This record gives sequence, C-alpha cells and structure tokens, in this order.
Amino acid sequence: MSKTGNPLDLRVWLEHIEEIGELEHCFGAHPELEIGAISQLNVKKENHKAILFDEIVGYSKGYRVLTCSTGSKKRLANILRLPSPQTHQDLIQSLRDKPAYWQSHTKEFDPVDVKQGPVLENTMVGDDVDLHHFPAVLWNEKDGGKYIGTGCSVVTKDLETDWVNVGTYRVMLHDKNKVGLMIIPGKHANIQHTKYIAAKKPFPVAIILGADPLNYLISGIEVPFEVSEFNYIGAILHQPISVVHGDLTGLPFPSAAEIVLEGWVYPGDQAPEGPFGEFLGYYTSDVSMAAVVTVEKIYFRNQPIILGSPPSKPPNDYSYSKSVMRSALLFNSIVSAGVPNVQSVWAHEIGGSRMFNVISIKQKYAGHARQAGHILSQCGVGAYMSRYSVVVDEDIDPSNLSEVMWAVATRSDPINDIDFIQRGVGSQSDPMSITQSSKAPFASKAIIDACRPFEFLNSFPQVVDVSEELENQVKTKWPDLF
Repeated sequence: MSKTGNPLDLRVWLEHIEEIGELEHCFGAHPELEIGAISQLNVKKENHKAILFDEIVGYSKGYRVLTCSTGSKKRLANILRLPSPQTHQDLIQSLRDKPAYWQSHTKEFDPVDVKQGPVLENTMVGDDVDLHHFPAVLWNEKDGGKYIGTGCSVVTKDLETDWVNVGTYRVMLHDKNKVGLMIIPGKHANIQHTKYIAAKKPFPVAIILGADPLNYLISGIEVPFEVSEFNYIGAILHQPISVVHGDLTGLPFPSAAEIVLEGWVYPGDQAPEGPFGEFLGYYTSDVSMAAVVTVEKIYFRNQPIILGSPPSKPPNDYSYSKSVMRSALLFNSIVSAGVPNVQSVWAHEIGGSRMFNVISIKQKYAGHARQAGHILSQCGVGAYMSRYSVVVDEDIDPSNLSEVMWAVATRSDPINDIDFIQRGVGSQSDPMSITQSSKAPFASKAIIDACRPFEFLNSFPQVVDVSEELENQVKTKWPDLF
C-alpha cells in the first residue's frame, strides 16, 4: 500500500525507482521538440533511465513530464510487482502465467469508492478550465500539433451496462477546453462511443494524464471485453484500487491520479487530428477527423506530473514493455497449442513487438521447427501484423538480434527453410500496406527455420565458442576485465 493509501500513486513509484538508480532529472527543456528528442535519444542508450522533466520552458516550476517509464527490465518488473530480473528471459518467465491468473481473479477486486484523494487537491471548473496550464508536448517534428495525452488512460462507460473501460488513446490539444481523442475503430471505447452516437447522447469521458505506470501499461493491452482494467490492476496488486467519481460524469478514476480531465464528446463534435508518429516509426496516416472532448472540469494535484509515452522509430518510449508483455503471451499460446520443448520467445522491438518474432526450441522430432514457426506466426496472440517468424535452436538467445541473424545466415537454406503465408492478417498501420492492391488489410508472412537441419543434428559442425565453464573461470580470475 502506498503512503497515500492508494497503490496507483505515481510519486511513490518514482521514489522506488530513484532508490534503485532508475530515474534521472532534466531541467529547462523546451516542450516543442526538445523533450521528445531527449526522450527518443535516451531510449537508444543501452542502460537508460526514466526521465523526469521539470522547469519546462513556458510552464510553472513543478509542472512536470515523465518519460521512458517502462523501458528497462528493472522498471518494468517494479511496475508489475515482480522480482527484479537478471535477464529479459527471467522477466518473461516470471510473467508467463500471470495474465491468466490476473484475468481469472478480476471479479475479486472491484475498485473501492472513496471521497478524498490527492487528485482533488485542485480543480478548474467551467469557464476557469484552461488546458494551457499544463505541459503539452510537440513530440516529433512533423506531428500535427501538441499532445497532452500519450501515456494517458481514458475512462469510458457502456451506455447499457456498468462496464467501465480504461484504454490508451492519444489526446491532442486543440484549445483551452477542447482536446482531440483518437479512438481506433474496433477498440472497446469505440464500441461504447458508437452506442452513444446511435442514441444521440453525449459520451462521458475522463482522461487520466498521470498515475503509476501500471495504470497506463494495463490500459494499453488487450484486456477481455467487458472486463474493467481497474479490476485487472487490482488483481495484479492483490488489492483493490481506490477511486473517486467525477462530479459531472460519475466516471471513476484513481484517487491518487496526477491530472484528470472530465468532459463529454457531444454528438457530431469532431475536428482534424494528426498526423502523429506511429509505433513502427512512420507517419502511416495523415490528418483525419477525430472526436473532440469538451473538458468541463479538471482535477489535479499540487505540482502535477504528466506521464508521456510517445511512439517513434523503435526502440521507443514503450516498445520494451510491449515486447516483454507480448513475448510472455506468445510463450503461453505456443505451449498451449502443444508445441514441446519451447525454451524462450522474444517479440522484437524493431518490429513494434509484432512484426519480427523469434522462438527457440530444443528439437524433438522432424517437423518440430516448422510447427513452432507456423504457430508463432498464426496463433491468436501472434497473427496480427506478424511478418517474420524465426525459429532457432536452444543455444540461441531470441532477444539477441546478432545471435538470431547469425543462425539465419549459417543454419538456414533460403529455398528449403523459408515458408510463406499469403493473405494473412495485416493492418493499415503497416507502412507496406500502401503496396497492397486489396482494400482489405491482408499481409504476407514468412516463417524462417533457422534451426540446424533435424536430420543432421548429430553431424552439424560444432560451434566455436568459449564454454560456460571456461567463461566463469576466466571472469572469476580477471573480474576487472569483465
């Protein structure tokens, strides 16, 4: 439990990661491009930290922006309340069975309603609402405007039931009391919004701009239909989260949230939105019409913190967390499908954790490698936007791209070891979609068998490398060198 009595207190989490050396501070950055550039350059460092920006040019001291929150194995494990791992695979293994457990226990952790909380320290209402009070960032040079919501969580409610959904959708600043809300068709909030449109009723919205990154992390994954992310978070924490309800919409939000925008999407209210840099590293969509939220009340803490998480060319702000979460889900799906001897799985950041996935196996029978590759490419978790699925032997670390490509180069034959799937599941977000003649989002896929040929396992040339025993011996004898 946090010091505020709320487990989603961002400030308590920041104290934890600063104690373990995972946070640094930046003062005096400009919100137009500098914060975005610093954040993008930061995630490309080998052992980067989260960055807390303060004294932002043009804004009051203490009005801060946090980026790179989920980008290391230590920080991500801390967010998910898991043991601190030594390797990426340690984190995946500790995470593997958790999603199924969390999902099965959601009903036990309904949020607890409270009347007080840090989020209520300050309010702006009606004509006093002024979004320019809070740092909005121009993240990339060709973005269509400033975005106040990237690492945010958007709370909505079904018109006909009590289902509260919490999703991550980008929020573009329009003026002092209006923001653009890009809700992708088919997402849960879009399904709810459609019902309000049909009923010609205003759509209630609460946008959480800052909280413990766990709130943002879970609002950005595929939680099952009609399951509230707040319950899912409670299952992770083994305790319910405490929420207050907005005075205008009645929507719940964490009582220790940093900033919450409350308002309505009025019927037919739309405005141009974008373009915005996407998670694969391209501008794959131009300006389009998006819903407009009229913000009628703002709740915020003293010296509030906005959680920023902009997409860009990977690795980006959140690509590591997506890779870990999807790798664990892929691992479970493949094992559940009956593939034996799976050693590890990695959904590479360079493919947006979807387009370049690798599995390592210990071969047991002829055809084992192809079975693993096709299931990796086509299982429920892996089918969407998968392009390359690579299978390697147990001596290869799937997360090490150099090792993976060495196996591809030295253990595969292009004619015999690459299978193709045509008209697979694609997406308009794929920059290659412009080459497709079909209006439907089809995509071709490749399965690369980069394992040693099964019939030559016993005679395949041996690898030239330092044995584990000798490596340990040398590192013990000359610790200063390593």
